[in-house]
This record gives sequence, structure tokens and C-alpha cells, in this order.
Amino acid sequence: MQAIETYSTALRTELASILTWWKTYTIDQEHGGFWGEINNENQSTPAAPKGIVLYSRILWTFSAAWLFGKNADDLTMATRAFSYINQHFLDARYGGFYWSVKANGTMLDGKKQIYGQAFTIYGLSEYYKASGNEQALELAKSTFRLIEKYSYDPINQGYIEAFDQSWQFLADLRLSYKDLNAKKSMNTHLHIVEAYANLYSVWQDESLASAIKELLSVFKRFIIKPDSHLGLFFTTSWQPLSTIVSYGHDIEAAWLLLECAEAIGEEMEITTFKKIALQLTQATIAGLDIDGGLYYEYETATGHTIKEKHWWPQAEAMVGFFNAYQLSGNIQFLQQAIKSWSFIEKYLKDNCGGEWYWGVNETYALMPEPKAGFWKCPYHNARACMEIVNRVSIFL
Repeated sequence: MQAIETYSTALRTELASILTWWKTYTIDQEHGGFWGEINNENQSTPAAPKGIVLYSRILWTFSAAWLFGKNADDLTMATRAFSYINQHFLDARYGGFYWSVKANGTMLDGKKQIYGQAFTIYGLSEYYKASGNEQALELAKSTFRLIEKYSYDPINQGYIEAFDQSWQFLADLRLSYKDLNAKKSMNTHLHIVEAYANLYSVWQDESLASAIKELLSVFKRFIIKPDSHLGLFFTTSWQPLSTIVSYGHDIEAAWLLLECAEAIGEEMEITTFKKIALQLTQATIAGLDIDGGLYYEYETATGHTIKEKHWWPQAEAMVGFFNAYQLSGNIQFLQQAIKSWSFIEKYLKDNCGGEWYWGVNETYALMPEPKAGFWKCPYHNARACMEIVNRVSIFL
């Protein structure tokens, strides 16, 4: 189909644009690594702290980009990220990786947020695929073992959110100020299973496979609700603590959980998560606006929709709806995947300065958050571009 080929070609071009932007504007020549923040005018904030989420996502993105296009500059960027993580984020005393460092690379917050540890596994395992660097693989393995040792809940299953630097109990477990202070969250579990599946692609360890299977079971039993939306926050024993729907996470989980099931080659799980993918995708439709954009959240208790449209749910919608089209053949899913890209082109893509803005509010005014920073990374949009191009090449 011409529409699919056009879609793929546009996203191949956009991927190159995104990667070029990061190579051009984010390199910190003063302290090494990458700037902690870049504003919407492409200006760095030199004093901004640097977070492990930003760095591990840069590591993953440019490792994946090198595997995708074999551009030497991409592997150079990945190696720069790996070297900085190894030198400044790695906790040589207690193991694992700091949550953040100051602009000069000294530790700022040494807590072990499991979300951050998971993303480091994700990046390290992808970098090993790209570079063959054995140290990266060993660090990924050791971080997996630390998560299993300290965070895994052997009684109720799943993983506790966070610990202090020495892996001791931490009172404030929140990932960000917007989150509940809950022992367990959907978001952390989604990215643990994502990271574990990527590590399994280079290390077929039985205990790792078992952990992935159990995480998929946790999603089926505790996190995916009867209405095919994801619960967000939970007690230790999986009692739900939130009634908010996160449309972006629903559509991201739709394709990502299926990919994790495919990673371990479990045919029954693959069949199950194909069905779940379509159910989650169908549920996400409630969050679509007539302009093709995907709203941020919906509070079921009050009926209130947060009508902001952030960059990352739109990127995940491109993949999630295309995945549903591949599974079902339903042309409406393909049309929505293309509409998601059209929305991004019209409202989020900086056609002059490059990259995507954080998002727009209900009136389409740009949100003030930076173009790159602690949470704004090349992972969602670059990955979406690569996913679509790869899927289309197989599909056609």
C-alpha cells in the first residue's frame, strides 16, 4: 500500500533528523557526556543535573540506531553515553547506578530507583549488541541480579519501587513528584520486563526467562484491569491505589508486552498477548481526539480528562496502532497510526529547530518543558521511527 510506504519513508527521514539534533545540540564539551537540559530554543542549561534515565535512553537509542543504519556517528554517541555512565553513574561501592549526578558529574542523588536501574539494563544490553563490549553485558547482568536480590517481592511477586544508595528501605518511593508514593507501580514493571526481554536477547539465562514469564503473569493478574486499561499504582499486595487511566501507557504496553512474550518464545504467552494487545489498543481509542492526537490521562472517579498531548504517547500510538493493524488487518488501526504521525508533524515537531516539543495543551499552546532533559529523551520518538520502518519492511 502506498500509504504505508509513504509513512515508512517519512519516519526514516524523521529518525535521521532526530539523531542529528541530538548529535548537534546535546554534547557537553565542558564536563563530558551530554547536557542535562536543552530548552526549546536549542540552548543548553549548563547547571542542569544529569539523570540516569536520560543517559540510559541515549545509550539505548544510539546503540539501536547503529544497529538500524550502521552509521559510525551513532556508535560514537552510544560509546560516549556508556563511558559517562560507567565513570559517573556507576556505584562502585554498592552496585547499581545513581539516580542523578550534578552537571560536573559528581553524585547528586544516589538512590536506587528501580525504574532507572531497568533502563540502564535496557541501554547496556543494546550497547552490547551494537559494540560487543563485554563490560556492558556484565554490568547489565549484575544489575539484573541486584534488582532480583533487593527489589523482588518473593511473597506477592513484582518489584518494590526504590531504595537508598546502599539498597536499604526508602520512605519516599516516588518516581517523580506527580506520582503516588506507592510500593509498586505499573510504569516500573513495564520497563523492567522491557529491559529483561532485551537482556534475554543476548543472554539466555533461565532465571532471567523465569523472571520475564512471571512479570507477564503479573500484568495479566494484577495490572491489566477488566476494562483493558492499566492500573497505575498498587500496595505491596497489589491492591489498586489509583483510578487514573494513562492512555500513553495503555498503547505502549499493547505492543511492548507482546514483544516481551515473543522474546522468550512462549507460544501460549504470544497468543495471549496478541489478544491483550488488541484489547489494550481498543481501550486506548477512548483517549483519541478528533485531531488524531492522544490525550494524556483520564480520571475515572471524576470523569475529568487531562487534554494535554505529550510527545511520548503520540510516538507510542504510532507503533501501537500499527501493531494492532498487523495483528487484525483492521484498516482503521493503520489510519490512526498515520493520523498520530500527522498530529506530531503539525503540532509537536519543531520544523525549524529540530526534535519534538514536549507537548501542547488543550488550546494547542506549547507546554514550557524543555526539548531535552531529565525525562525528555530520544527514546520514544526514535524508537517509534525505527519500529515502524522495521515493521513495514517485513509487512511489505
